[in-house]
Amino acid sequence: PRGAAEIHHELARRIRAEFKDPRVGLVTLTGVDLTPDYAYATVWFTVLPDDPANIESTRDGLQRASGFLRAQLGRRVRIHTNPELRFVHDPSVER
Repeated sequence: PRGAAEIHHELARRIRAEFKDPRVGLVTLTGVDLTPDYAYATVWFTVLPDDPANIESTRDGLQRASGFLRAQLGRRVRIHTNPELRFVHDPSVER
């Protein structure tokens, strides 16, 4: 869906341009899944190095910034509901 693609693009730009959290290093957003009512967006990510401690600290950093990222989305993406963001590690890249 177009909304998920817009959210994916905008989050990737914001994380690359404005992120200062030292827990979030080389992170790549691999996809966004929106619930039909746009209430929640599951944001899939991968990270380097791909070890459990780094994955966990990256998820913590992204989740801590989710309010900021959600506010940025609200200003830049025209959708009827600004979804709550949930960050989930994407294990498919390991395979």
